[in-house]
Amino acid sequence: MSDAQKATDRQGAGPSAVNGLDRFFRVSERRSTFGREIRGGFATFFTMAYILVLNPLVLGGAKDKFGEQLDPVQLTTATALVAAVMTVLMGVGGNLPLALAAGLGLNAVVAFQIAPLMSWDDAMGLIVLEGLLICVLVVTGLREAVMHAIPQPLKQAISVGIGLFIAFIGFVDAGFVSRVPDAANTTVPVQLGGTGTLTGWPMLVFCLGVLLTVALLARKVRGAILVGIVTMTLVAIVVDAVADVRTWGLTTPEWPDRLVATPDFGLIGEFSPFGAFGQVSVVTVVLLVFTLILSDFFDTMGTVVGVSAEAGLLDERGEVPGLGRVLLIDGAAAVAGGASSASSATSYIESAAGVGEGARTGFANLVTGGLFALALFLTPLLTVVPLQAAAPALVAVGFLMMTQVKHIEWDRYEIAVPAFLTIAVMPFTYSITNGIGAGFVAHVVIKTVLGRAREVHWLLWGASALFLVYFAIDPIEQLLGAE
Repeated sequence: MSDAQKATDRQGAGPSAVNGLDRFFRVSERRSTFGREIRGGFATFFTMAYILVLNPLVLGGAKDKFGEQLDPVQLTTATALVAAVMTVLMGVGGNLPLALAAGLGLNAVVAFQIAPLMSWDDAMGLIVLEGLLICVLVVTGLREAVMHAIPQPLKQAISVGIGLFIAFIGFVDAGFVSRVPDAANTTVPVQLGGTGTLTGWPMLVFCLGVLLTVALLARKVRGAILVGIVTMTLVAIVVDAVADVRTWGLTTPEWPDRLVATPDFGLIGEFSPFGAFGQVSVVTVVLLVFTLILSDFFDTMGTVVGVSAEAGLLDERGEVPGLGRVLLIDGAAAVAGGASSASSATSYIESAAGVGEGARTGFANLVTGGLFALALFLTPLLTVVPLQAAAPALVAVGFLMMTQVKHIEWDRYEIAVPAFLTIAVMPFTYSITNGIGAGFVAHVVIKTVLGRAREVHWLLWGASALFLVYFAIDPIEQLLGAE
């Protein structure tokens, strides 16, 4: 019997609801209990709460075109608020144990790809546009067309490439890897530490953090990433108190004077939906929004299907119940993330931890969302975390995303070459957009030279044409006499 059939049988044979809340969330019908839902909600929160540290780390560590940086405290508030509201909304509207928060990878696009080209308000405006366009894709039924346009190996390669990019950011942020100054007169672009060796107590904290986090992951400890961050933050606080540390970088691990504070909503509503068009070319804007949509849309599809399958909620056709509502809420989460300056919010695969604890309905989301709401008042505690304690999580997330590489058929060059270029170009050029473009163009070219151009979806042809313009923008501008 298939998993879908098993799920249908289980749901159909479920006991009668005991009250209105049970009927609304279909708890008994899905063979769950409120106790399991509550445990699942806690498990999901503790496996994804690291985003409250990492999102301010990624966004707060970057500068926009004008050298401005976002306030980490305000970022923590915005991140927690969006996660709380959208997770509860998914639970009530989608009735799936699927939590949402600012997406890792997506925030890297905003911080390192978009913000250097424009102001933060303009960058977050593009996130709002991305979310609105995703909603349009869902409402108009273009979801299937877009899904079929991108070959599965390229989707997997994009995930792997983003993983390597995130890991590289973690190594750089911690100081484990640094750029070799041009004055060094060497062809080596990066080096170990700041001088070719690892020095200082902060570096020891980072290295121990990486080892601890990967060890916890290997032991399949729930909340391994969060446990690693918390543990190494405590270690960093002790180290800072007893050792002579020259500098920790952006954040010094000192115990705050108070643990609770009033949330700072200063970033809410700070976005400009069309300001980007005054900063960069229309082609660049289109490509940036396209990259955001691609990363968000397909990551969400994989997450929704994967978590639903794990929970046994797929119907007899292997489809997610109420998928349209779920995707619409996810698109709205992107809008909310941009409007709050928290970057695009999306569904989290860590929700599978809650499913593992027994969650089967959206009631678990009420618990997870409530915990994120509580975190709004704990920003002094959350902003104690130094880069060296949080960056190991980026390395660990990079590893988890890298595991998708096993699904790529490396012995078929028409698949392997575009996948390889997608994966390699992202970290090597410090650009997710460049990696996706390289993969798309290579895919189209190889299919064409093999005489199989008709297999390429017209949407992919159009996207590749845009990427060709993107890569050749300088000579094109010279030909057109543009400055």
